[in-house]
Amino acid sequence: MSARRTLLHLAAKTGMLVGAIFVVTLLLVATPGHHAPAAQSPAAQESAPPQSKATPGMDMGEEKSSERAAVQDMTPGHKDAHSLHMYMTTMRTQSPEDVERANEVVRQLRAAMEKYKDYHVALDDGFKIFLPKIPQPEYHFTNYRNGFLESLTFDPARPTSLLYKKTATGYELVGAMYTMPKRATEDELNARIPLSVAMWHLHTNLCLPPLGQLRSADWTKFGLKGSIYTEDACSEAGGRFHPVVFGWMVHVYPYQEGLDNIYAMHHMD
Repeated sequence: MSARRTLLHLAAKTGMLVGAIFVVTLLLVATPGHHAPAAQSPAAQESAPPQSKATPGMDMGEEKSSERAAVQDMTPGHKDAHSLHMYMTTMRTQSPEDVERANEVVRQLRAAMEKYKDYHVALDDGFKIFLPKIPQPEYHFTNYRNGFLESLTFDPARPTSLLYKKTATGYELVGAMYTMPKRATEDELNARIPLSVAMWHLHTNLCLPPLGQLRSADWTKFGLKGSIYTEDACSEAGGRFHPVVFGWMVHVYPYQEGLDNIYAMHHMD
């Protein structure tokens, strides 16, 4: 092998190695729940949403419990629960450009959702019913591939979840949900859907009951509707505290009239 070919061969291998490292780094940074190291000013830390941290001892049953509590917390009303267990973005001053961006999201979403009015098509396309046996005001049909892609790029025609209401014959499509990793900043959320139009939210301050007491726990104290919402109170009760559950979410109801109703927290009949 000539010196020139050897050099080219080594250069190609080096390029492949650098490329692989870049891709792995990108995936780690973009994956929900992964925290990229970053320096924040004291002011930014004060205004930032609560940060999650790993809590040992959370088994699959308790994870399901937190999911169930989050779904139940999506029920309209329960203002006290929302103030204790939900962090919502601050509304910004609206501009004509914001309105146009928000309307463009609705236009693209409606076109993409049309085929999913038949919920069987959604199931065939990889959307899975989230907690189908739990009675819910809205059922989330979630596509986990879409959720991963949403952590990388935003496509209005690719929602993480479709929102359906249960009917006597199946499910009626009413809306969709977009997501972002919980480490996302409000500026990053605003770049996707303007915060002058929509309020993204996080489910926060979850206190799970002590190990082995899931079935006998007092759910007026624990869970996302419970009275416990601080780490100190959770520790005193013997529970496990989770500052943030899941990631950022925003609901969109493109069949409603007016942006206030389209970007409402919940669908109202």
